[in-house]
Amino acid sequence: MRLSRLLSSLLLGSALASHIPAAAIPAEWFESGPVAFGQTELAASGFTQSLELYWDEDIAPQAYKITRRTDATTVVLLAGTPTGFMYGLLEIAERHRLHGDDPQLLGVIGSPHIERRGIKFNIPLDVRTPSYDDSGDAAQRNIAEMWNLEFWTEFFDQMARDRYNMISFWNPHPFPSMVKSEMFPDVALNDVRVTTLVPNGRENEWGDAQLVSRSVVENYRTIKVMTIEEKIEFWRAVMRHAKNRGIDVYWITWNICLNGAAQPVHDYYRTYGTTVPEENPGKYGITHDMNNQATVRYLRDAVKTFLLTYPDVTGIGVTAGEHFPASHGPKIDREDWLWSTYGEGILDAKREQPDRSVRFIHRVWNTEFETIMDRWERYPDDFEVSFKYAKARLYSTPQMPFADDLVEAMKPLGLKSWWNLRNDDIFVHRWGDPAYVSAFMKHFDGPSTAGYHMGSDGYVWGREFSSKSPKSPRELEISKHWYKFMLWGRLGYDPDLGRDFFVARLAERFPETNAESVHDSWQAASQIIPLVNRFYWRDWDHMWSVENSNSHKEGYHDIEAFANGRTMAGSGLLSIGDYVKGQLSRNMPTGTTPVDVANQLESLAELTLEHVTLLSHDSNSDDLKATLNDMKGMALLGHFYADKIRAAIQWGHFQATDDSAYRETAGEHALDSYEHCTDYVDHSQRHYHSQMLARAGPLHWPTLLSNARGDLARVLGITKHNPSR
Repeated sequence: MRLSRLLSSLLLGSALASHIPAAAIPAEWFESGPVAFGQTELAASGFTQSLELYWDEDIAPQAYKITRRTDATTVVLLAGTPTGFMYGLLEIAERHRLHGDDPQLLGVIGSPHIERRGIKFNIPLDVRTPSYDDSGDAAQRNIAEMWNLEFWTEFFDQMARDRYNMISFWNPHPFPSMVKSEMFPDVALNDVRVTTLVPNGRENEWGDAQLVSRSVVENYRTIKVMTIEEKIEFWRAVMRHAKNRGIDVYWITWNICLNGAAQPVHDYYRTYGTTVPEENPGKYGITHDMNNQATVRYLRDAVKTFLLTYPDVTGIGVTAGEHFPASHGPKIDREDWLWSTYGEGILDAKREQPDRSVRFIHRVWNTEFETIMDRWERYPDDFEVSFKYAKARLYSTPQMPFADDLVEAMKPLGLKSWWNLRNDDIFVHRWGDPAYVSAFMKHFDGPSTAGYHMGSDGYVWGREFSSKSPKSPRELEISKHWYKFMLWGRLGYDPDLGRDFFVARLAERFPETNAESVHDSWQAASQIIPLVNRFYWRDWDHMWSVENSNSHKEGYHDIEAFANGRTMAGSGLLSIGDYVKGQLSRNMPTGTTPVDVANQLESLAELTLEHVTLLSHDSNSDDLKATLNDMKGMALLGHFYADKIRAAIQWGHFQATDDSAYRETAGEHALDSYEHCTDYVDHSQRHYHSQMLARAGPLHWPTLLSNARGDLARVLGITKHNPSR
């Protein structure tokens, strides 16, 4: 192996060797770049052995090799890029923390399984430039945090530790809050505003998602006074810190949503997919009409100005969104419009910066794959698509079937896709199943994978706000849910990290207790929600929230809904309808029965509660107590759904036969389910405030119990029922 350049040979903390020419070492590597961060982490770990760093040009980006000299006293780290050095230094630091003076540093090789591992971050910048749907508490509580540099410093530092190297910021139209154009200067927005309105859980009550309504914008208060120039400096600093942690920055938009530039849409605009009503033009004649040339000129210039303003932006992504009016022609017009705005805007920026490369992500949503490829074939830089790999149910199965057709279509083109991993399942409880995530990462089709970004559409993973026993200051969500975020980052880099590694990490986090038991109980608890999702399948975020069995449109998903529900395609689970038909016809189809599902949920819940009871004797730290409380919460939820499914099985038989004996048995299981719901709600209310979910409505603990009580009454066939608690 050729060692092409000696970077440093030093005892940790000593100066660079004086014989190394300064020009040979990029200064930012050791001042504020990835290598500097790695060295800081290594120093914090207490590592004091002799360490040598060598640059090997033959080592791939993000990869590293660690060995020892023959005298075994000196550790040698080889890498080919700053990020590779950072990951190697983080590896040494972690091994020292976990294993002390014997960190097992002989022949360690790190190389990414998936090249780009990202977080999808829906970012609410302002009431005038909101994210996809800001009608939930998570968005409203976090707008101020989006303008807090300390927040992003902590966030990106943790991303680097977890081996994420990409963040995608999602906002329908961020430009008025981020740039000032020479052609359209008055579009730029000073200050940061929030609305004073409080959502009450009706779908689209603030206007259709993605668009700003007049009532929301006009009822506001200013939470931060900033000029647009100060905003630009702020976001330059944010993106530079991301770069210094080896993290690429992408901005992805929906269309056509000219929030902050066009006039707010009328409050009566509610219907998905219809034409935006006639409205007064905004600044410079900008409207939401795709045929308005003032709009096209503005957005083209906004894209150009955005790229020229922010040199650390790696790429831009677009959605052929829900607000292209269908009356303006076939879907092909969408791609023409996107090229005229985003495509031409990027080319305009590249004319001023010929060496600038802008990666482009085109989502496969509300458009046709063939049309995308036809219109964007001329794009000069890296071009990739993005697809909702798990729909909105990241926590259901590692063997997702939804991208299979797209993978086959991409193969002849040599095209790759970003897999959009939408977690619209679990917002409250801490989740952790390493085997699930490992299997998930290994299921991706490697040749067609550009990368993945994991996040939510109706939740902002900013700073937690619902805990009744918060830390001070309140934790970042990435810190509260440290184990979950670590799993999706670390196992994307190395899916073969085994049980021993995670047990060691848990022992480091919770030294006062049995880490193996924590691992096993957390894994069991974390299998509950995916099993419920597979059994009662609802594709999209607005269709239900598994943590409280509720949705905007349908309200509470009751026992009858479960009796008539469908299972996830390819899951191998029988629906209650198919099971009932099979029993009555004595011709049972193959598959896991609903009875088996209920029994599995009960077993997982019992196993979790057994471990939690034992571990609670050791829970001296608030961190462990909170983790065990969440495990218990998921276990109680599992008991609730187990008996709800049992009640639904009997209700399905009652629907098919009108035999009152089935209804009576359904009532017995419904009572058991209600009692478990009581335990779940009592436990949840002790630890978490209720909240409004933007996409699924109120996650309100007393309402959940009231709904379960009403469900029990319906099954029992009575109008009033108030079982004792």
